[in-house]
Amino acid sequence: MDQSSLPAVAALPVYASPLVTRERFAELVGLPIGVVIGFANRGYIPTVSIGKYSLVNLELLRKRCLEREFPD
Repeated sequence: MDQSSLPAVAALPVYASPLVTRERFAELVGLPIGVVIGFANRGYIPTVSIGKYSLVNLELLRKRCLEREFPD
């Protein structure tokens, strides 16, 4: 089977860590950095502080999204 007959699969980002910077999170979700900073400051997205860095906790966000029920 040659490469041209294989189905196209979208490349998914690979995370080496469940923590990303606010800037990287903004890139991943397609929001302006100012919006992400506001979300983090208001506690809408989970963050963890390590030294002078504030990182978005992707695993906790994913878990919260899976636990939340959304209307059909």
